[in-house]
Amino acid sequence: MVAALLAAPMTASAHDPVPGPSLMAAHLNPAAAEAATVVDAFHAALKAGDASKAASLLDDAVLIFEAGGAERSRSDYAAHHLPADAAFAKLATETLNRRSGGGGGNFAWIASEGAVRPQAEGKAQPRITTETMILEKAAGVWRIVHVHWSSRALPPTSR
Repeated sequence: MVAALLAAPMTASAHDPVPGPSLMAAHLNPAAAEAATVVDAFHAALKAGDASKAASLLDDAVLIFEAGGAERSRSDYAAHHLPADAAFAKLATETLNRRSGGGGGNFAWIASEGAVRPQAEGKAQPRITTETMILEKAAGVWRIVHVHWSSRALPPTSR
């Protein structure tokens, strides 16, 4: 099923920077545009420090990959990295540079590229970020079923 989802046509440019989530949604097919609102709500909840809201947007069996590690359920993520992710997001400045996505029916994928600048520059270096989220719609509600986060240090000339 995931192979078919990933083979679905990409409907937003992966090469042209796009200024913000609302404009990016206009470039996605209907399933991906709906799913992108859930991705944006997830990030808004983290930024607001609302771990409960962020967790509510995840499927019970969400699989989260980050830095070579895996969390295999909403409760696993909520018990381990969610509080730290919310605390970090609350203080960081995040920029969304590009978004693409696709899918259809009850599945969609959203791929985002951006940057994050921690408020306390001495504690963490600015990072270039990539994120892929796969969402499934069940009973009319989109939930995040898979997240893959990756980042690398921002080149010194870009800081």
